[in-house]
Amino acid sequence: MNQKEKSQISKDKILNAAIAEFGTKTYENASLNNICNDNKISKGLIYHYFKNKDELFLKCVKVCFDELVDYLSKEEFDQLDFQKYMQNYFDLRYRFFKENNYYSHIFFHAILQPPVHLKEQIKDLRADFDTLNISHYRMALSNVTLRDNITEEEAMEYFFVFQEMFNGYFQSKAYENLDFNSLIEMHELKLSKILNIMLYGISKEE
Repeated sequence: MNQKEKSQISKDKILNAAIAEFGTKTYENASLNNICNDNKISKGLIYHYFKNKDELFLKCVKVCFDELVDYLSKEEFDQLDFQKYMQNYFDLRYRFFKENNYYSHIFFHAILQPPVHLKEQIKDLRADFDTLNISHYRMALSNVTLRDNITEEEAMEYFFVFQEMFNGYFQSKAYENLDFNSLIEMHELKLSKILNIMLYGISKEE
């Protein structure tokens, strides 16, 4: 085994340990000491590959987003019905989070409870995920007849506003006492329903 291979094994060991640490704790409660003590990794080895806790956390966030995008990109949706299209997309997201508990926690902490000083870096790291969301929403919209005074770009802008407001709502006091696993489940279950209400309103046509 050459030095490059040994280095990669060491780096992977640190990263896997960090994903487990940040995947079970908040950014504030996670620590490099825990990663070292729980996995027999020296702190010097961590600092050899990562500048500090922030850099290691952001690497975990990147891996999480990359894995999610890869998972979602493998599925093809050919339904002509907007609601079915988006529901299948949200169901696939939900399945990923159920199958990958560590990534689930990292994702939702990054989205709903990001460290304030890392918000901009996280925003950059989620760019591919946002692009994927846009492509799916645009594809689903292609099967919808928009009102005469609404353009597709306006509909997309509305989607962005909705997304930020929805995530902001889950950062409010209404959910502050909910345990994190329940918060994740509630977020995903409500997401498709709220999007449906956004598109079709709350009143039943007579």
